[in-house]
Amino acid sequence: MSAAENWELISEEEYLARESRCDEKHEYVGGVVYAMAGATNRHNDIALNLTTALHTRMRGGPCKPCNSDTKVRIRLTTGTRFYYPDAMIICRPNKDEDTFQDEPTAIFEVLSESTRRADEGEKRESYLMIPSLQVYAMLASDARTAVVFTRTSNGFQRSVVKGDGSISIPEPGFEFPLDEIYDGIEFEA
Repeated sequence: MSAAENWELISEEEYLARESRCDEKHEYVGGVVYAMAGATNRHNDIALNLTTALHTRMRGGPCKPCNSDTKVRIRLTTGTRFYYPDAMIICRPNKDEDTFQDEPTAIFEVLSESTRRADEGEKRESYLMIPSLQVYAMLASDARTAVVFTRTSNGFQRSVVKGDGSISIPEPGFEFPLDEIYDGIEFEA
């Protein structure tokens, strides 16, 4: 593919068709496709702890967790976006045949040096526009810390959770301790 072809916008349908045939993951922002970088072992361990703990906690209930293989679709006035969050909680799922979700209740991103800028900027701004979203949590990969945005009647409230603190998940309704997310993760002093 030439450099000029890379600059051409593609449709949402074309992106989804290409992504279903591709071994690598790509995110989609208003017609532009971006390859995703690989993650560190620590990043993957935190994400695995997260989805495992969510699955255990929600088993048999009305909501379910999704891992980083499930995209979230965000329809904005500036265009559609597809991202691969590290984890999501879904209480109103899309059809089983879809490869994305439209109505997450909570989204979790594990921060790393290569993703921090997008997770704290572009993605945060996009995620907070999702009408169903109650919680967006950014989990540090270098400390037991989470920056959490929780929906209130006045918009989203930002808080920082550290150490043995917990993240409150309004729907389906539970506290999620950082101990579970960072289980077995060692940090340098």
